[in-house]
Amino acid sequence: MPELPEVETSRRGIEPHLHNRKISDVIIRQHKLRWPIPKNLPSLATGQKIRQVCRRAKYIYLKLDSGSIIIHLGMSGSLRICSAKTAPQKHDHIDIIVSSNKILRLRDPRKFGCVLWQPGDIDEHKLIAPLGPEPLDDEFDTRYLHDRASKRTCSIKSLIMNSHIVVGVGNIYASEALFRAGINPKRKAGNISLLRIQKLVDAIKLTLSLAIEQGGTTLRDFTGSSGQPGYFAQKLLVYGRTSEPCTVCGNNIKQITQQGRSTFYCARCQR
Repeated sequence: MPELPEVETSRRGIEPHLHNRKISDVIIRQHKLRWPIPKNLPSLATGQKIRQVCRRAKYIYLKLDSGSIIIHLGMSGSLRICSAKTAPQKHDHIDIIVSSNKILRLRDPRKFGCVLWQPGDIDEHKLIAPLGPEPLDDEFDTRYLHDRASKRTCSIKSLIMNSHIVVGVGNIYASEALFRAGINPKRKAGNISLLRIQKLVDAIKLTLSLAIEQGGTTLRDFTGSSGQPGYFAQKLLVYGRTSEPCTVCGNNIKQITQQGRSTFYCARCQR
C-alpha cells in the first residue's frame, strides 16, 4: 500500500497541473471501488475551480468552492496526469478533466481505493475527523507523543502506526524510524523515557522527510505521478534486510511479526 511519502509524492506531482484549473468534466467508468463513487459527482464538480491540491494522512483531496473530492489510492492505486487524447486502459476507473485539456486519471487494479465527495469542511468527513496529527506538523512533538505513550502496554511500533495517534507512519517507515532512534520495536510504549521519545519524534520526521525528498519508497504496485518509481528503497536501513549486516554494528538484522506485519530491527543497536 502506498504510504504517506508515496501519497505526498503523488500530490506534488499532480498539483502544478490542477491548481486553479476549472473542472470541465468527470467521467466515471467504474463506480464500485472500496466505497461507491457518488453518481452525482460529475454534476457536483463540473464547472468548479480546483483551489488547492492537499493531503491529509493518506488521502489526497481537491478543494473546490463548494466542497472537496477525496481520493485514496488503496492497495495499488496510482494517479496520472495525461492528455485528453490518451485512451483509458482496463483499470482506469475515473477521469477528472480540467480546462487545460489535461486529465487526472485514477488507475486502481484491485479497486480498494476511493473517490468521495465532502461538502464544506474536509475535517468533518467521517474518514478524516478521527485522524491524529500529521507527523511533520509542529503539533506532533515530544510532549504530545510522550503523553499518548504514557501507561500504554502496546508496543511502541504499534503506537506510532496507530492513525488515531499520528497519521502516515506505515510499516516501512515505522521500522526505519525506530532503528534511527535506537528503540526496540517490541518495547512497551509506556516504558520509554521522554528523552528517547524525543529521539523517536525526530527520527520519524527525518525518515519521512527523506522519503518524500527521494520520491517515496519503491513498491511493487506504485509509481509516482510522472510514471517514475520512488528511490528511497535503495537507502532503507533495516526494512526488508533480514539476516543482512546492520549498517552501524554489523550484527544481522532480525525479522519478527507484530500484529500480522513484518518488523525489521537490529537487536544490538535497538534497546
